Amino acid sequence: QVQLGESGGGLVQAVGSLRPSCAASGSTFSINAMGWYRQAQGKERELVASISTGGSTYYRGSVKGRFTISRDNAKNTLYLQMNSLKPEDTAVYYCALGDRAFYGLGYDYRGQGTQVTVSS
Repeated sequence: QVQLGESGGGLVQAVGSLRPSCAASGSTFSINAMGWYRQAQGKERELVASISTGGSTYYRGSVKGRFTISRDNAKNTLYLQMNSLKPEDTAVYYCALGDRAFYGLGYDYRGQGTQVTVSS
């Protein structure tokens, strides 16, 4: 059983930065793709960024150049560096594990989420 736990969300003003992280238990972290999803109130869940086991990355268009996804397999931890934040980035951010996560097609495991709120 894999457990994922996010931290590092919070309230920040526009153009500020946050760096949520996701700690994973279990031995499958390094052999699975990982992703960050978000869901804003009243909206569909969407894939923000993903990273493969080999380090290939994907970003949705609206965050390209502002967000950076990275992973530390030795620490079983996933990160999302978020810069130049905008109010429209406000959402609950979830980390997800599973090869499907790289393509935004779901996941095998998901964390409980961390709230990111960007004020204007």
